[in-house]
Amino acid sequence: MITYIGSENIISPLGESATENFERVRINETGISLSKGIGVGKEDLYLSKIKSIPENNKFNVLLAKCLDSIISDSSANLINLKETIVIVSTTKADIQENLDTPIQHSIEKLKKDYNLQNTPLVISNACISGVLAMNTAHNYIQANIYKHAFVIGADVISDFVLFGFQSLYAVSNEPCQPFDKERKGITLGEGAAGVLISSDSSAFKKGPLEFVEGTSSNDANHISGPSRTGEGLYRSIQKTLELANIPSADIDFISAHGTGTLFNDEMESIAFERLNMNNIPLNSLKGYFGHTLGAAGLIETAISMQSIRNNTLVQSLGFQNEGTSGGINILTENLNKEVNTILKTASGFGGCNASAIIREI
Repeated sequence: MITYIGSENIISPLGESATENFERVRINETGISLSKGIGVGKEDLYLSKIKSIPENNKFNVLLAKCLDSIISDSSANLINLKETIVIVSTTKADIQENLDTPIQHSIEKLKKDYNLQNTPLVISNACISGVLAMNTAHNYIQANIYKHAFVIGADVISDFVLFGFQSLYAVSNEPCQPFDKERKGITLGEGAAGVLISSDSSAFKKGPLEFVEGTSSNDANHISGPSRTGEGLYRSIQKTLELANIPSADIDFISAHGTGTLFNDEMESIAFERLNMNNIPLNSLKGYFGHTLGAAGLIETAISMQSIRNNTLVQSLGFQNEGTSGGINILTENLNKEVNTILKTASGFGGCNASAIIREI
Protein backbone atom coordinates (compact mmCIF):
# COMPACT_ATOMS: atom_id res chain seq x y z
CA MET A 1 0.00 0.00 0.00
CA ILE A 2 1.28 3.44 -0.95
CA THR A 3 1.35 6.20 1.64
CA TYR A 4 0.68 9.56 -0.01
CA ILE A 5 1.86 12.95 1.24
CA GLY A 6 0.82 16.39 0.06
CA SER A 7 -1.19 19.56 0.77
CA GLU A 8 1.97 20.97 2.40
CA ASN A 9 1.77 24.32 4.18
CA ILE A 10 4.29 26.64 5.87
CA ILE A 11 3.77 29.69 8.07
CA SER A 12 6.97 31.62 8.77
CA PRO A 13 8.38 35.15 8.57
CA LEU A 14 8.68 34.50 4.81
CA GLY A 15 4.99 33.84 4.16
CA GLU A 16 1.88 31.82 4.95
CA SER A 17 1.91 29.15 2.26
CA ALA A 18 4.40 26.57 1.05
CA THR A 19 4.49 28.21 -2.37
CA GLU A 20 5.17 31.68 -0.98
CA ASN A 21 7.86 30.39 1.37
CA PHE A 22 9.54 28.44 -1.42
CA GLU A 23 9.57 31.44 -3.75
CA ARG A 24 11.22 33.56 -1.05
CA VAL A 25 13.74 30.83 -0.29
CA ARG A 26 14.43 30.40 -4.00
CA ILE A 27 15.63 34.01 -4.18
CA ASN A 28 17.71 33.24 -1.06
CA GLU A 29 15.78 35.56 1.22
CA THR A 30 16.03 34.93 4.95
CA GLY A 31 13.44 35.38 7.69
CA ILE A 32 16.19 36.05 10.24
CA SER A 33 16.54 39.59 11.57
CA LEU A 34 18.01 41.39 14.58
CA SER A 35 15.79 41.56 17.68
CA LYS A 36 16.69 44.27 20.17
CA GLY A 37 17.21 43.58 23.89
CA ILE A 38 15.71 40.10 23.84
CA GLY A 39 18.47 37.96 25.37
CA VAL A 40 18.84 36.92 28.99
CA GLY A 41 21.13 39.91 29.53
CA LYS A 42 18.93 42.16 27.35
CA GLU A 43 21.40 41.79 24.50
CA ASP A 44 20.45 42.00 20.83
CA LEU A 45 20.09 38.64 19.09
CA TYR A 46 19.28 37.38 15.62
CA LEU A 47 15.99 35.48 15.54
CA SER A 48 13.44 34.39 12.95
CA LYS A 49 10.23 35.77 14.45
CA ILE A 50 6.78 36.02 12.89
CA LYS A 51 5.86 39.66 13.48
CA SER A 52 2.52 39.56 11.61
CA ILE A 53 0.87 37.48 14.36
CA PRO A 54 0.39 38.96 17.86
CA GLU A 55 2.41 37.34 20.64
CA ASN A 56 -0.69 36.56 22.70
CA ASN A 57 -1.91 33.02 21.95
CA LYS A 58 0.52 32.77 19.00
CA PHE A 59 1.02 29.00 19.28
CA ASN A 60 -2.70 28.23 19.00
CA VAL A 61 -3.10 30.72 16.14
CA LEU A 62 -0.28 29.04 14.23
CA LEU A 63 -1.79 25.57 14.71
CA ALA A 64 -5.21 26.72 13.51
CA LYS A 65 -3.94 28.68 10.48
CA CYS A 66 -1.76 25.77 9.42
CA LEU A 67 -4.51 23.18 9.83
CA ASP A 68 -7.02 25.39 7.99
CA SER A 69 -4.74 25.58 4.98
CA ILE A 70 -4.26 21.83 4.78
CA ILE A 71 -7.99 21.22 5.19
CA SER A 72 -8.72 23.59 2.31
CA ASP A 73 -6.36 21.58 0.09
CA SER A 74 -7.96 18.24 0.96
CA SER A 75 -11.25 16.51 0.26
CA ALA A 76 -14.36 17.93 1.91
CA ASN A 77 -15.07 16.77 5.49
CA LEU A 78 -11.92 14.63 5.60
CA ILE A 79 -10.92 16.20 8.91
CA ASN A 80 -14.11 14.96 10.61
CA LEU A 81 -13.91 11.29 9.69
CA LYS A 82 -13.42 8.55 12.27
CA GLU A 83 -10.52 7.19 10.25
CA THR A 84 -8.69 10.54 10.43
CA ILE A 85 -6.14 11.49 13.10
CA VAL A 86 -4.52 14.86 13.76
CA ILE A 87 -0.90 14.62 14.90
CA VAL A 88 0.72 17.65 16.52
CA SER A 89 4.49 18.05 16.59
CA THR A 90 5.99 20.49 19.10
CA THR A 91 8.74 20.76 21.70
CA LYS A 92 7.42 23.42 24.07
CA ALA A 93 3.95 24.42 22.74
CA ASP A 94 2.64 27.58 24.46
CA ILE A 95 4.90 27.25 27.51
CA GLN A 96 5.21 31.04 27.80
CA GLU A 97 1.51 31.28 28.72
CA ASN A 98 0.90 27.83 30.22
CA LEU A 99 3.94 26.68 32.13
CA ASP A 100 2.22 23.77 33.89
CA THR A 101 0.24 22.34 30.96
CA PRO A 102 1.64 23.92 27.78
CA ILE A 103 -0.08 21.55 25.34
CA GLN A 104 -3.25 20.22 27.00
CA HIS A 105 -5.42 23.28 26.37
CA SER A 106 -4.29 23.48 22.74
CA ILE A 107 -5.23 19.86 22.08
CA GLU A 108 -8.63 20.23 23.74
CA LYS A 109 -9.24 23.37 21.69
CA LEU A 110 -8.33 21.64 18.42
CA LYS A 111 -10.66 18.73 19.14
CA LYS A 112 -13.56 21.04 19.99
CA ASP A 113 -13.05 23.69 17.29
CA TYR A 114 -12.71 21.16 14.46
CA ASN A 115 -15.17 18.60 15.77
CA LEU A 116 -12.53 15.89 15.63
CA GLN A 117 -13.60 12.29 16.10
CA ASN A 118 -10.26 11.37 17.67
CA THR A 119 -8.18 13.21 20.26
CA PRO A 120 -5.08 14.61 18.52
CA LEU A 121 -1.83 12.79 19.18
CA VAL A 122 1.14 14.85 20.39
CA ILE A 123 4.68 13.97 19.30
CA SER A 124 7.22 15.83 21.43
CA ASN A 125 10.66 14.30 21.04
CA ALA A 126 13.06 17.24 20.92
CA CYS A 127 14.04 18.44 17.46
CA ILE A 128 13.15 15.25 15.59
CA SER A 129 9.48 15.76 16.50
CA GLY A 130 8.39 16.88 13.01
CA VAL A 131 10.00 13.99 11.14
CA LEU A 132 8.93 11.53 13.83
CA ALA A 133 5.31 12.76 13.54
CA MET A 134 5.31 12.01 9.79
CA ASN A 135 6.88 8.60 10.42
CA THR A 136 4.17 7.90 13.00
CA ALA A 137 1.43 8.87 10.57
CA HIS A 138 2.95 6.56 7.93
CA ASN A 139 3.06 3.67 10.41
CA TYR A 140 -0.58 4.22 11.41
CA ILE A 141 -1.66 4.17 7.78
CA GLN A 142 0.39 1.10 6.87
CA ALA A 143 -1.11 -0.71 9.88
CA ASN A 144 -4.66 0.27 8.78
CA ILE A 145 -5.29 2.04 12.07
CA TYR A 146 -6.11 5.31 10.31
CA LYS A 147 -6.56 6.20 6.64
CA HIS A 148 -5.69 9.88 6.90
CA ALA A 149 -3.41 11.97 9.13
CA PHE A 150 -3.19 15.74 9.31
CA VAL A 151 0.33 16.30 10.64
CA ILE A 152 1.00 19.82 11.92
CA GLY A 153 3.98 21.19 13.81
CA ALA A 154 4.50 24.50 15.56
CA ASP A 155 6.81 26.19 18.05
CA VAL A 156 7.24 29.79 19.14
CA ILE A 157 10.15 31.68 20.63
CA SER A 158 9.70 32.15 24.36
CA ASP A 159 11.98 33.32 27.15
CA PHE A 160 12.00 29.74 28.45
CA VAL A 161 13.36 28.40 25.17
CA LEU A 162 15.72 31.26 24.34
CA PHE A 163 17.26 31.52 27.79
CA GLY A 164 17.61 27.75 27.95
CA PHE A 165 19.64 27.60 24.75
CA GLN A 166 21.67 30.60 25.90
CA SER A 167 22.52 28.75 29.11
CA LEU A 168 24.06 26.02 26.94
CA TYR A 169 26.11 28.64 25.05
CA ALA A 170 24.45 27.34 21.89
CA VAL A 171 23.01 30.60 20.48
CA SER A 172 25.03 32.44 17.85
CA ASN A 173 25.44 36.22 18.04
CA GLU A 174 25.21 36.27 14.24
CA PRO A 175 22.82 34.58 11.79
CA CYS A 176 23.58 30.86 11.89
CA GLN A 177 26.06 29.34 9.43
CA PRO A 178 25.30 25.61 9.13
CA PHE A 179 28.31 23.45 8.23
CA ASP A 180 30.54 26.52 7.87
CA LYS A 181 34.02 26.71 9.37
CA GLU A 182 33.07 29.88 11.29
CA ARG A 183 29.75 28.62 12.66
CA LYS A 184 28.97 29.77 16.21
CA GLY A 185 25.68 28.12 17.08
CA ILE A 186 21.98 28.20 16.37
CA THR A 187 19.59 30.96 15.46
CA LEU A 188 16.18 30.29 16.95
CA GLY A 189 13.07 30.59 14.81
CA GLU A 190 9.33 30.17 15.11
CA GLY A 191 6.77 28.89 12.67
CA ALA A 192 4.35 26.17 11.71
CA ALA A 193 4.06 23.66 8.93
CA GLY A 194 2.03 20.65 8.06
CA VAL A 195 1.12 17.97 5.56
CA LEU A 196 -1.68 15.55 4.85
CA ILE A 197 -0.62 11.90 4.84
CA SER A 198 -3.12 9.40 3.48
CA SER A 199 -3.67 5.99 1.93
CA ASP A 200 -6.02 7.58 -0.62
CA SER A 201 -4.60 9.68 -3.46
CA SER A 202 -8.02 11.26 -4.04
CA ALA A 203 -7.84 12.90 -0.59
CA PHE A 204 -5.65 15.62 -2.13
CA LYS A 205 -6.83 18.46 -4.35
CA LYS A 206 -3.35 18.67 -5.88
CA GLY A 207 -1.14 15.78 -6.90
CA PRO A 208 0.51 14.12 -3.90
CA LEU A 209 3.97 12.61 -3.56
CA GLU A 210 4.83 9.27 -1.98
CA PHE A 211 6.00 8.96 1.62
CA VAL A 212 8.18 5.91 1.13
CA GLU A 213 9.55 5.12 4.57
CA GLY A 214 10.84 6.64 7.79
CA THR A 215 12.59 5.42 10.94
CA SER A 216 14.22 6.74 14.10
CA SER A 217 17.14 5.73 16.28
CA ASN A 218 18.59 6.88 19.60
CA ASP A 219 22.32 6.72 20.33
CA ALA A 220 21.84 7.73 24.02
CA ASN A 221 25.19 9.52 23.84
CA HIS A 222 24.47 12.57 26.01
CA ILE A 223 21.60 14.70 27.27
CA SER A 224 22.40 17.44 24.75
CA GLY A 225 25.43 16.28 22.70
CA PRO A 226 25.21 13.97 19.67
CA SER A 227 27.32 10.87 19.13
CA ARG A 228 30.72 11.89 17.80
CA THR A 229 30.56 9.01 15.29
CA GLY A 230 27.06 9.86 14.04
CA GLU A 231 25.93 6.39 15.10
CA GLY A 232 22.26 7.18 15.75
CA LEU A 233 21.76 9.09 12.50
CA TYR A 234 23.76 6.48 10.60
CA ARG A 235 21.51 3.69 11.89
CA SER A 236 18.29 5.57 11.18
CA ILE A 237 19.22 6.40 7.58
CA GLN A 238 20.55 2.89 6.97
CA LYS A 239 17.28 1.35 8.23
CA THR A 240 15.13 3.78 6.25
CA LEU A 241 17.00 2.95 3.03
CA GLU A 242 16.72 -0.77 3.80
CA LEU A 243 12.97 -0.70 4.48
CA ALA A 244 12.37 1.51 1.44
CA ASN A 245 14.47 -0.87 -0.69
CA ILE A 246 16.21 2.16 -2.17
CA PRO A 247 20.00 2.33 -2.71
CA SER A 248 21.66 5.49 -1.46
CA ALA A 249 22.66 6.31 -5.05
CA ASP A 250 18.96 6.88 -5.86
CA ILE A 251 18.68 9.77 -3.39
CA ASP A 252 18.75 13.03 -5.35
CA PHE A 253 18.96 15.40 -2.40
CA ILE A 254 19.41 15.48 1.38
CA SER A 255 17.62 18.02 3.54
CA ALA A 256 19.90 17.89 6.57
CA HIS A 257 19.24 19.08 10.11
CA GLY A 258 22.23 21.45 10.03
CA THR A 259 21.77 23.54 13.18
CA GLY A 260 25.03 25.46 12.91
CA THR A 261 26.45 24.08 16.17
CA LEU A 262 29.95 22.64 16.22
CA PHE A 263 29.02 19.10 17.22
CA ASN A 264 25.73 18.61 15.33
CA ASP A 265 27.10 19.58 11.93
CA GLU A 266 30.25 17.51 12.39
CA MET A 267 28.21 14.49 13.49
CA GLU A 268 25.95 14.72 10.45
CA SER A 269 28.85 14.98 8.04
CA ILE A 270 30.43 11.86 9.57
CA ALA A 271 27.16 9.90 9.31
CA PHE A 272 26.70 10.84 5.63
CA GLU A 273 30.31 9.94 4.88
CA ARG A 274 29.95 6.55 6.60
CA LEU A 275 26.91 5.92 4.37
CA ASN A 276 28.84 6.93 1.21
CA MET A 277 26.32 9.74 0.69
CA ASN A 278 28.78 12.61 0.84
CA ASN A 279 28.47 13.33 -2.91
CA ILE A 280 24.69 13.83 -2.80
CA PRO A 281 23.62 17.52 -2.92
CA LEU A 282 22.73 18.67 0.59
CA ASN A 283 21.51 21.79 2.34
CA SER A 284 20.37 23.10 5.68
CA LEU A 285 17.40 25.47 5.71
CA LYS A 286 18.19 26.91 9.15
CA GLY A 287 19.76 29.97 7.49
CA TYR A 288 16.29 30.87 6.13
CA PHE A 289 13.96 29.91 8.99
CA GLY A 290 16.24 29.57 12.01
CA HIS A 291 15.82 26.49 14.17
CA THR A 292 12.07 26.12 14.63
CA LEU A 293 12.39 23.09 16.92
CA GLY A 294 9.23 20.95 16.69
CA ALA A 295 8.22 22.62 13.43
CA ALA A 296 11.64 22.28 11.77
CA GLY A 297 11.21 18.80 10.32
CA LEU A 298 7.88 19.73 8.76
CA ILE A 299 8.97 23.14 7.43
CA GLU A 300 12.04 21.61 5.84
CA THR A 301 10.07 18.67 4.44
CA ALA A 302 7.53 21.04 2.87
CA ILE A 303 10.33 23.03 1.22
CA SER A 304 11.87 19.78 -0.02
CA MET A 305 8.52 18.75 -1.48
CA GLN A 306 8.41 22.09 -3.27
CA SER A 307 11.91 21.32 -4.58
CA ILE A 308 10.55 18.12 -6.12
CA ARG A 309 7.57 19.97 -7.61
CA ASN A 310 9.80 22.73 -9.04
CA ASN A 311 12.95 20.70 -9.81
CA THR A 312 14.98 23.29 -7.92
CA LEU A 313 17.36 22.82 -5.01
CA VAL A 314 18.20 25.90 -2.96
CA GLN A 315 21.58 26.86 -1.60
CA SER A 316 22.50 26.37 2.05
CA LEU A 317 22.38 29.95 3.28
CA GLY A 318 25.24 31.04 5.55
CA PHE A 319 27.74 28.49 4.24
CA GLN A 320 31.02 29.72 2.77
CA ASN A 321 33.92 27.54 3.88
CA GLU A 322 33.84 23.84 4.67
CA GLY A 323 33.88 23.32 8.41
CA THR A 324 33.24 19.59 8.85
CA SER A 325 35.43 16.56 8.32
CA GLY A 326 32.93 14.51 6.29
CA GLY A 327 33.47 16.29 2.98
CA ILE A 328 29.75 16.59 2.22
CA ASN A 329 28.35 18.18 -0.96
CA ILE A 330 26.80 21.36 0.42
CA LEU A 331 24.84 23.47 -2.06
CA THR A 332 26.57 26.85 -2.43
CA GLU A 333 24.11 28.07 -5.06
CA ASN A 334 20.67 27.14 -6.32
CA LEU A 335 20.64 24.11 -8.59
CA ASN A 336 18.05 23.43 -11.28
CA LYS A 337 17.85 19.67 -11.78
CA GLU A 338 15.34 16.85 -11.86
CA VAL A 339 14.50 15.94 -8.27
CA ASN A 340 12.62 12.69 -7.73
CA THR A 341 13.70 11.29 -4.35
CA ILE A 342 14.72 13.19 -1.22
CA LEU A 343 16.00 12.20 2.21
CA LYS A 344 15.02 14.30 5.22
CA THR A 345 16.99 13.93 8.43
CA ALA A 346 16.70 15.35 11.93
CA SER A 347 18.64 15.05 15.18
CA GLY A 348 18.00 16.27 18.69
CA PHE A 349 18.76 16.33 22.40
CA GLY A 350 18.98 13.01 24.19
CA GLY A 351 20.60 11.28 21.21
CA CYS A 352 17.44 11.09 19.08
CA ASN A 353 17.67 10.87 15.29
CA ALA A 354 15.11 10.38 12.53
CA SER A 355 14.99 10.12 8.75
CA ALA A 356 12.38 9.84 6.01
CA ILE A 357 12.31 9.34 2.25
CA ILE A 358 9.80 11.07 -0.04
CA ARG A 359 9.63 10.68 -3.81
CA GLU A 360 7.66 11.70 -6.84
CA ILE A 361 5.06 9.19 -7.99
